[in-house]
Amino acid sequence: MGLSFYKYQGTGNDFVMIDNRLLHFPKEDVGLVARLCDRKFGIGADGLILLENDESVDFRMVYYNADGNEGSLCGNGGRCTVAFAQYLGIIQKDTTFNAVDGLHKASINEDVVSLQMQDLTEIKDKPNYTFLDTGSPHHVQMVNNIKNFDVYNEGRKMRYGLYGQRGSNINFVETIEDDYFAVRTYERGVENETLSCGTGVTAVALAMHNQGRTKSEMVKIKVQGGELAVQFEKNNGVYQNIYLIGPAKQVFKGEIYAEFAR
Repeated sequence: MGLSFYKYQGTGNDFVMIDNRLLHFPKEDVGLVARLCDRKFGIGADGLILLENDESVDFRMVYYNADGNEGSLCGNGGRCTVAFAQYLGIIQKDTTFNAVDGLHKASINEDVVSLQMQDLTEIKDKPNYTFLDTGSPHHVQMVNNIKNFDVYNEGRKMRYGLYGQRGSNINFVETIEDDYFAVRTYERGVENETLSCGTGVTAVALAMHNQGRTKSEMVKIKVQGGELAVQFEKNNGVYQNIYLIGPAKQVFKGEIYAEFAR
């Protein structure tokens, strides 16, 4: 028999989802994830997510980058995992689950998932950019004419040049309106531009508020794959009650041949 999988996407950020509650996925095969995520020879995805049992909460999310390495938090992946958990009958509308950075609360209404992110206590403002960690590290930089900006080459240059091998995700931002921003992101691990990045969108919203580019605590973000929103509060210099809000949809399901999985 083969290995069943599901494909989900959140504003174009796509994931191979596997129900691993019986722990049948061969985690020791470090090359398997990369093969599954390959868009020519595999299923094709920005990452792979295992949904597993957790002793204290509804489930555990284990995220792998498309290069096969276990990754830091993926915001859109978290939203898709909530939708997957509802599909499997594990949750109804509200949930608490475990991820690499700790516990997260979330709710789902039809195909819109609201995911609570961790509080943010530190933002580093530099002359030309902002750096912050919203579960994954993010560089946020304003640009002009974002539609024609060379995200791949400029993002790759900064990802390695400023942050070394460990790297950072690189977000390029342009203001549309006071509380509405366009974002394009180069993601480490994928090593390319993705149509959307949830932790990146969250980082941009908080950076724009911290810089005074918006006074709103509900920021809308236009990404290549659609629109997301980030809601938050700032209390005594700490960003709290941060929610990443947007659609998460199942695209298809299938089975991986056993020979491929070996």
